[in-house]
Amino acid sequence: MEYVTLNNGIKMPKLGYGLYQTPPEDTKRCVLDAIDVGYRSIDTAQAYGNEEGVGTAIAESGLPREEFFLTTKVWISNAGYEAAKASIEESLKNLRTDYLDLLLIHQPFGDYYGTYRAMEEMYEAGKLRAIGVSNFGPDRYLDIQHFAKIKPAVNQVETHVFQQQKVAKEYLKKYGCQIESWGPFAEGRKDMFTNPVLTEIGKKYGKTAAQTALRFLLQSDVVIIPKSTHKDRMQQNFELFDFALTEEDMAAIEALDGGESLFFSHYDPKTVEWFMSIV
Repeated sequence: MEYVTLNNGIKMPKLGYGLYQTPPEDTKRCVLDAIDVGYRSIDTAQAYGNEEGVGTAIAESGLPREEFFLTTKVWISNAGYEAAKASIEESLKNLRTDYLDLLLIHQPFGDYYGTYRAMEEMYEAGKLRAIGVSNFGPDRYLDIQHFAKIKPAVNQVETHVFQQQKVAKEYLKKYGCQIESWGPFAEGRKDMFTNPVLTEIGKKYGKTAAQTALRFLLQSDVVIIPKSTHKDRMQQNFELFDFALTEEDMAAIEALDGGESLFFSHYDPKTVEWFMSIV
């Protein structure tokens, strides 16, 4: 495994296993399969409803807790100092751990300043090894990093070959924050798995379009957490460190960037209204 060093010196695996939309009843099996393949970074969230399955799997794996890099996220219904603090304690209980390796604010809505203050306190108390944000565009990221006492170590945002986050990456790099991808496969949109550019490049290395897309992100200094409920695909997603894309390959894939979300925009009033409806 390869690692990045976060702005506080903590090492984070470049490749992890994501659990978005993994049913709670399947979570323990999926995480145990992922651990068997070799994953040690596990990414979940309060909103996914599967923290307990993650905690059970890690406990049943028989591996020491320090071998894992465990991430979860505070949901907007738990925003604000008091609510966030209570929810973080609940997440620790669900995950059967005394500390988290990384805790993120899931969405840039609600009283996320209060949430971040709670996170800073728990970081200083040793319950969180690193803290950061998720889905924060460059404007919101710059705002919170400017006023935060403990600077965000990670920003997890939609990042894939069709939305490469070039502007966000520029500012995150400038201020020492690691970009992490959610949706590295764009959930198969725009025919990613049969894309001719990715397919042809992959053929040179005996790799699939999916593996080529993930390798591109790794070489672009993006931490990735691909998700699959199938062990054979978990294995394929793990086999990214035995080949490297050339500069020509990278340039061809960079040209696929559309610079826009394939899902939703946090700047769209209708999107914001929807998020506010669930607070």
